[in-house]
Amino acid sequence: MILQALTEYYHRKASDPESKIAPEGWEWKEIPFLIQINEDGEFLNLIDTRENDNGKQKGKKYLIPRAEIRSGSNAWQKTNILWDHYGYILGYPKTENKKDIELAEKQLKTFQEKIESLEKFLSNDVSYLAVKKFYHNQQIKKVLADEKWVECSKIAGCNISFSINNSDNIIFNSQNIKDYVNLQNTNNIDNDDEDTNIVEGICLVTGEKGSVKRTHGRTSINKDTKSLVAIQRNSGYDSYGKTQGFNAPVVKKAEFAYTTALNTLLKSENNRLQLADASVVFWSEKKIDKNFDLESHFKWYIDDSPKDDPDRGIRSVKALYDSPYTGKQVGNEDSRFYVLGLSPNSARISVRIWKCGYITDFSIKIRQHFDDFDITRGAKDPEYLSVGQILRSIVLEYKSDNIPPNLAGKLIESILDGTPYPETLLNLCINRIRAERHVTRARAAIIKACFNRHNRYYNKNEKEVSVSLDRSNKNKGYRLGRLFAVLEKIDEEGGSGTLRERFYSAASTSPATVFSRLLTLKNHHLAKIENHGRKVNFEKELGEIFEGIDDFPANMTLKEQSLFAVGYYHQRQDFFKTKKENKEKEI
Repeated sequence: MILQALTEYYHRKASDPESKIAPEGWEWKEIPFLIQINEDGEFLNLIDTRENDNGKQKGKKYLIPRAEIRSGSNAWQKTNILWDHYGYILGYPKTENKKDIELAEKQLKTFQEKIESLEKFLSNDVSYLAVKKFYHNQQIKKVLADEKWVECSKIAGCNISFSINNSDNIIFNSQNIKDYVNLQNTNNIDNDDEDTNIVEGICLVTGEKGSVKRTHGRTSINKDTKSLVAIQRNSGYDSYGKTQGFNAPVVKKAEFAYTTALNTLLKSENNRLQLADASVVFWSEKKIDKNFDLESHFKWYIDDSPKDDPDRGIRSVKALYDSPYTGKQVGNEDSRFYVLGLSPNSARISVRIWKCGYITDFSIKIRQHFDDFDITRGAKDPEYLSVGQILRSIVLEYKSDNIPPNLAGKLIESILDGTPYPETLLNLCINRIRAERHVTRARAAIIKACFNRHNRYYNKNEKEVSVSLDRSNKNKGYRLGRLFAVLEKIDEEGGSGTLRERFYSAASTSPATVFSRLLTLKNHHLAKIENHGRKVNFEKELGEIFEGIDDFPANMTLKEQSLFAVGYYHQRQDFFKTKKENKEKEI
């Protein structure tokens, strides 16, 4: 299903004249440096194509022949057509180690042999002949002596190609070279198979008959490149004399389509986001013109808004809520939406998330997610919480690196499926509150969302946690949380203001041990408040809270600790809200 959806996406983009997805046999790739030569093969300049992109130097992307699939100890025997890293182009080793020097020499020899083998196809092409003369004239030393080579050598495995006469004329502008690469694809010629026999089979992705790909292309999801589909040899997967990819046939056209589609999505700014170690890509089955386009908004429901546009996520969420009232339907009934989350794992890629459903259904469930996480907030708090903000709020130092690997995927799945949020989310939230003694808006929203969705999903018929202060909530944990918030406020106005740091953990887990002492301190602090009306308001608030408290329990369950945090948060926010309303009345 994953490969089929990616293949369909490739064909959808390939048929769009505005799309720049690579045609068969080609790929878009960064080439940081170009060796500029004249038609006689003489070295002219080493061109640095890199530009500053958000503080990082990135090479210019060119449409070049697709990279060869190579692995193992004999990988040096394969090279790309007229481009590769500096080991193949210049025989430059990645280190001064003897083995690396010998390897670079073998790589350079392979590349030169490839150049010679192209003569029977490109003997009349000026660009090709210039590269051939470059090596015959031994111009490599001039490249290594260029002042810009130091910068080039600092880039591990720097990709290099050639430019003929001027900096804009990369060698792949030659029509003869384009025709040769396209002919290779048409004739199913490649170096993938260990023998010269072409294995025919029925494609498991498209159902078409064609030449089967033995090893599949690689995908960059982090610093390394790994394969989404990789079948080992002689590991129990071989049967009926068929090895590796021949045992699960995917024809070469389908293999190119799905790998190109996946690489395109992973390089996209709009169709990709990073959550912990998972790279998440998403796309629509069909191009949507007039309807609400979930594909263009989905990223901002999950990811943080960019620094240069902090309201980007808010606009996307509002567009989702407003779509029923603006006449824009949320997709078509037969239009699907796909979400794929990938993580690195040894030499392969692990699929962390795979969700396929109708756009309309996903949109309804995403709206429900934002409803579940809606909670009273301060004036400076964001209107909506992204998944990234939710996850960072429950880990040490709010760092994404500390998010458990599987949690991000499980959270997204629960959002798209409309199922209860993962239990780990609630447990980590309570632990972080207890450790820091601080209930933030995000943490209170997590507790509210987890409880309400669990009760709704399993038909518990329990009272839902409200958005703001609920004076009718008789739950003991919720009431004790409210009580602690009032005692803290009294301490702030008439005491030391350190109540939360000293007593929150004990009050939320074993109330009987601390509340008697806190109530005694309350009388002392309340006496110091000079405003008589303020004292009366505090006493009224305490009286209303005590109506739902019979005694102080020795211990609190996880559920009661959770509601304690929400009650505390609601009461604190109500104090700020009341203060604001009072000022408005005075004005």
